[in-house]
Amino acid sequence: MSAKPSLSEPRATPGDGAVRRRVRRLRDGELRETMDAVAAEVPVALAYNGEPFAVMMATPQDIADFALGFSLSEGIVGAAGELAVEDIATSLEGISVALRVPPARAAALASRRRNLQGRSGCGVCGTESIEAVLRPPPRVGDGPRIAASALQRALGELRRSQPLNALTGATHAAGWADADGRLLLAREDVGRHNALDKLIGAMALAGIDPQAGVCVVTSRASYEMAMKAAQAGIAVLAAISAPTALAIALAETSGLTLIGFARDDGHAVYTHPQRLLEDGDDAVAAPRATDTNR
Repeated sequence: MSAKPSLSEPRATPGDGAVRRRVRRLRDGELRETMDAVAAEVPVALAYNGEPFAVMMATPQDIADFALGFSLSEGIVGAAGELAVEDIATSLEGISVALRVPPARAAALASRRRNLQGRSGCGVCGTESIEAVLRPPPRVGDGPRIAASALQRALGELRRSQPLNALTGATHAAGWADADGRLLLAREDVGRHNALDKLIGAMALAGIDPQAGVCVVTSRASYEMAMKAAQAGIAVLAAISAPTALAIALAETSGLTLIGFARDDGHAVYTHPQRLLEDGDDAVAAPRATDTNR
């Protein structure tokens, strides 16, 4: 993460993950004025071969990872080698990213006729047809066999790998762990979809096999989270909160192992449970009615 500004500095540069803002805070009956760390959120415009395609609201960190991960998870390219980041330009208005893809990919992209005005990385916002939103992803491969204890280890390491959230309390995270639960990568963003895209991009740049571990996220497992994971070839997705019905249906048809309510006291496996090896009783407790989605 970029160096944080001093408390006396009223603004930070757009490249920082957090900015400082004055706040009047009441704690334990005491009111005082102080400086607070607040997560940055700026428009990030993606253009392919000179043609504007998407404007997403995102935390201005790991932008190259984000551009690649978004391109992969949206099916714009099929491999990291098909995308070139030509320029990342920062201005007062936001960040503009110039990307280059092969002509055939550019032609297919033009035919989709999308103009996303996404809120916090909603990749389906602005899609023009139901068919485009509900496009079936490719089926994932066999994937790993992971012990429940490894999943718990990955979740614990992810909690300790969120410096921006520790500073601001405002960001989601997506992490990648190997089959032993060792966290290899983590990315943060105000948008849960963005955090996952950043992780997917970082994995591709690092040459990490998406079949060899588990993706853990600090959010609910919405349809789009499941879609992005499956599109990237990830075989196991574990979320700390609930999945949606459509996410479960997509996971079932794509072969994705979808795990919800992944917390210290257990988890719930909704699809393809064969990849998760339970340490104790094979039965998984149903989510409690008091669980809240994030």
